[in-house]
Formats: sequence, C-alpha cells, structure tokens
Amino acid sequence: MQNVGSTDRMLRIVVGLVLLAVALAGPTLGFSIVAGLGAWKWLLAAVGAVMLLTGVFRFCPAYLPLGISTCRRD
Repeated sequence: MQNVGSTDRMLRIVVGLVLLAVALAGPTLGFSIVAGLGAWKWLLAAVGAVMLLTGVFRFCPAYLPLGISTCRRD
C-alpha cells in the first residue's frame, strides 16, 4: 500500500537527508548551532530518518488514520 506521491516522496527524501546531515555531520562541518543542541540533535536525526524512510517506502503511517494520500488517482 502506498500513500505518498512523487512530489511528497522527493520532498521527504531531501528533507530527511538534510536533517540527518545537519544532525550527524553538522558539528564536524562547523555548524556551531547544532553543536549546542546536545541531545536534541538525536531528535533531529530521528525525524530525518523517519522522513527518509517514509519517502523511500512511499508509505506514511500517520496518513492512514487521517485518510490522506498524495498519490495520483487513476
């Protein structure tokens, strides 16, 4: 079952990768604001991972109870 359309999918993948990069590699790349986040960077990484996975698998569990689907109707 798929409920994530193409545009939604691409946005999720890009946002997920950016959040993961900022959270995990940010402090080593000189993003001082991320270094000051402490444990919050792990929440940022978790949100990035969820966004990435929902984009890759084209399925968002949060869409189910809300009845949302961004897939095209045939």
